Amino acid sequence: MTIEVLSRADFAWVIALGNANQVETGPLDEGRLSNLVEASYLSQVVRPDLGFLISFIPNSAYDSPNFVWFVERMDKFVYVDRIVVAAHARGQGIARRFYEGLFATARAEGYEQVVCEVNSDPPNPVSDQFHAALGFTPVGQATLSNGKSVTYLSRTLKD
Repeated sequence: MTIEVLSRADFAWVIALGNANQVETGPLDEGRLSNLVEASYLSQVVRPDLGFLISFIPNSAYDSPNFVWFVERMDKFVYVDRIVVAAHARGQGIARRFYEGLFATARAEGYEQVVCEVNSDPPNPVSDQFHAALGFTPVGQATLSNGKSVTYLSRTLKD
């Protein structure tokens, strides 16, 4: 399993995979994905069609309310906007590998924490358990304009 940079050649399958999981991550189209990748800190994939990661740092040109929540409260962080793994590839450690690589890169570049949010309504207990096992802890909650409730999580990066 090799993690590589997300390229335009990946867009069709990334959009399809993202939209198959849009309850958790929100809808994607080519324009939105292009904007996300352009503004991102790291955008990566595991091919063929197995999973992808998109993340941002505080000065990224991104206006997601969840990202803005962290920008207003923290300084040196990497925000994970989405990690999506294909249903048939779950349980193979792909999401964990994405996170481990992100932790190492972010730490080496001086970031102090990796942050994300997980839906609390509708609930996502699998994601809750996964993030807890990686050392993420709750740092806040919000109800979004679309009616979803989220829990904000953070994992401190220690040497």
